[in-house]
Amino acid sequence: METTTERQSRPKVILTGASGYIGQNLMKKLKEDYDIIALSRGGDSREDEEHVEWRSCDFYSMDDSLESLKGADYAFYLIHSMMPSAKLTQGSFEDMDAILADHFARAARKNGIKQIVYLSGIVPDDLPEEELSRHLRSRLEVQRILESSGVPVTTIRAGLIVGPQGSSFPILYKLVKRLPVMTLPTWTRTKTHAIALDDVLVALKGSVGNEEVKGRAIDVGGPDVMSYKEMMKQMAEVLGVKRHFIDLPFLTVNLSRLWVTLITGSPKEMAYPLIESLIHPMVAHPDRMVEGISDGKKTFKEAARESLEEERKKKEEAERKRDEPSDDKESKPVAEKIKKSDVRSVQRVTLPEGKDAHWAGEYYLEWLGKALGPFIRVRTDEDGVSRIYIRFFSRPILELSYDPVKSGEDRAVYRITGGMFANAKDAHSGRLEFLMIPDTSDCVVAIHDYMPSMPWFLYKYTQAKLHLAVMYAFRKHLERQGRLGRSSTSKKAGGSVGTPSSIEAQG
Repeated sequence: METTTERQSRPKVILTGASGYIGQNLMKKLKEDYDIIALSRGGDSREDEEHVEWRSCDFYSMDDSLESLKGADYAFYLIHSMMPSAKLTQGSFEDMDAILADHFARAARKNGIKQIVYLSGIVPDDLPEEELSRHLRSRLEVQRILESSGVPVTTIRAGLIVGPQGSSFPILYKLVKRLPVMTLPTWTRTKTHAIALDDVLVALKGSVGNEEVKGRAIDVGGPDVMSYKEMMKQMAEVLGVKRHFIDLPFLTVNLSRLWVTLITGSPKEMAYPLIESLIHPMVAHPDRMVEGISDGKKTFKEAARESLEEERKKKEEAERKRDEPSDDKESKPVAEKIKKSDVRSVQRVTLPEGKDAHWAGEYYLEWLGKALGPFIRVRTDEDGVSRIYIRFFSRPILELSYDPVKSGEDRAVYRITGGMFANAKDAHSGRLEFLMIPDTSDCVVAIHDYMPSMPWFLYKYTQAKLHLAVMYAFRKHLERQGRLGRSSTSKKAGGSVGTPSSIEAQG
């Protein structure tokens, strides 16, 4: 029986994505030695258990992030944003990942987290960053954002993780299972370093509090390095099926991701970025390997067999529970909440040199009135409330209130507090945010939790499209300002032409 002293001596860890594929399995291992604060969007609906406290958290909210990371020693970062997070999601997963990582990093620093352990992907050594796939570039940016917090970060980089209910492995399994004849593009000859889920969990847990790996990126891999074609052949052997493979070098990645999505039924938001990364060799680099952390023990075949067996048992258990009559409502899975009619729209712009998020917010509202002058007017009062009007209308279409309390540290927050276009009564948390990406001139402009007042169909194909067009024009305008600013500074004789504050000159 555990004593009071033993309970008090157990470190406490934050586990993000605790209800996800990696998180659920990692939790089982961590419970042996740690007390866990398990974070999930639906955490409040979960029952706490021994050594596990559930909390709800939306990392798009800075307030949620700060509150959820309280009271912990270490934190695991297992977050990605490939799947839509609102009824209408506009923007790239890379920009959304940047927001999530920034909020987490700031919250970790302010809550005194001692170490962040982050699960990422293996990055090829011999390629410039701009030539990497979107997914790998995003993983690198997330790593840099986490590191900008000043909290020591251990990045565990893995290739294809072999386990049930994952992302890449189920795609491989479904392709081999469903296609008796497989046409293989060039990328199927790319080498990758598969690793069993259990070995990844060992690496993640073994990194906590480990001084040897603090502040480092560590590659991990199993005993097998092989091409995707070789993995498909071994998968066919595990399944006990005969498959024919035909090399088709002219089949591009874009065509590949289309047919892979159609055959496997995987959501394109998840599958496309992953398949784009398959052109890169993802093999653990010896200089980034640490004994006891990097060296996975299970072969691909062993891990594949175990994964399929585990998946079979889970399906049988689910069918058994479904067939059993029960009046115990608590034993039934918690139903997912029906999505409300909310909007998340995220776009990235590059600011002129020396400018920050506070400048961007003020400049955007000023530019909006100038650029759309014949149709739109913007009035900002001394109290920080900006109202956007359609010309000749007495009521504003949107009312934005600058929030000095929530703003700060390269962030400007405007609450959506009214206007004919906003359902402000139900959307009290709607906001427009300007967030700087650490150590860059990039600023993410994001609308969160906005609920439009007009009928959804009408909003989706009018106001939502117009917002994207306006943000595109704003981004292009800033690019011109940046070019003019650089040009003017190169001249020996100074002048006011092209300065970032001259909206009238550039329109």
